[in-house]
Amino acid sequence: MAVAVTTTKCLTLHDELVGRARELAPKIARKARAIEERRTPDPEILQDLIDAELMQLFVPRRWGGHEASLHTHREVVEAISAACMSTGWIAAFYIGHNCLALRFPEAAQEEFFCDRPFGLIPITNAPTLSATRVDGGWIVSGKSAWSSGIMDADWVCLAGKDDTSAVYTFAFPIDDVEIDDVWHYAGMSGTGSNTAVVSDAFVPEHRAVSALDFATGRLAAELYDNPLLSAPLMSFILCEVMPVYSGGLRGAADAFETIVRNRTAAYAKSPMSENPRSHIQLGEALVNASMAERLVRDLYAQVEQGIEQRSIGISERVALKAQSAFIAEHCRLAVNEMAHCAGSSNFHLDSPIQRYFRDINTLATHVFCEWDSSRELLGRDRLGLEPNHPIV
Repeated sequence: MAVAVTTTKCLTLHDELVGRARELAPKIARKARAIEERRTPDPEILQDLIDAELMQLFVPRRWGGHEASLHTHREVVEAISAACMSTGWIAAFYIGHNCLALRFPEAAQEEFFCDRPFGLIPITNAPTLSATRVDGGWIVSGKSAWSSGIMDADWVCLAGKDDTSAVYTFAFPIDDVEIDDVWHYAGMSGTGSNTAVVSDAFVPEHRAVSALDFATGRLAAELYDNPLLSAPLMSFILCEVMPVYSGGLRGAADAFETIVRNRTAAYAKSPMSENPRSHIQLGEALVNASMAERLVRDLYAQVEQGIEQRSIGISERVALKAQSAFIAEHCRLAVNEMAHCAGSSNFHLDSPIQRYFRDINTLATHVFCEWDSSRELLGRDRLGLEPNHPIV
């Protein structure tokens, strides 16, 4: 089992892990187009992230992990996402889902972490599978879409219903899962978020957890003193994904700055860097990126405070979801303006900014951060009405 990172006198664990992510970012950026073309994460980059010991960021020290903070995760994921949003998305989930794996019984955790101090574990919560109780466990069948990380997984966690419509999350070794290669998307193309298929797979009782226990982290709270490890599910997931948005927008702003520095307009025959209008556009791009980072940092602080106080109620979760949707919408509008101002030549596939444009617009439609439903939920909550959306 790998040991935790050894830090020096001048580097904290946070600094060490964030520094490793930033050191890898230029290499990830150079491979971003190739990652998009292959439609799955780059194996060399994945191994680099593993060798940098980033995957076990949240894993308890008991299993050989770092048990690091939410803010370490935020900065690591922002650094990777600024280089390639597809890689950032997969890294965010691989890192974060090791924390969610702690919501299973201890016997399952022993399997997850028996060979190394982390798993590569895609998790989907939509209960699309069918499950039947049998002696010693369950027989489970069905398909589950949007399985980000499935292409390199060693375990897969999928949700389903039994014949009473009770919902459970089941853990499958990857050998029990088939992959339906359907990931042909204009944005986030390099995630390989294909469909997982299981056919009459036996799941022992210790690899199944009720939806309520999975959402509340009850079993993790019984095993670990660290309250982060049993954080409310949706609040934690929002923290998993939001640095991909802010990191992506920072990458877009950097790409736009490069365009302003180097491009000469075809008809104007003058460098963009000498044009006052370009100065305004670049200033707007930079402040938009900075504000996205600040908003994500504030979101994390709110969640962290709620976790420490063990008090993230329904109103707080609705507000966090609305703030996350606002961040996603802010990033979408900001990258659209950058892409427009960059000019037609920067829609060539060799230009990074068109990739950020497609990736952020795709992520802005994600169900976790969908703008209209999130605003509606917040308005309903303020008026004392019950939530009308399952994802809070």
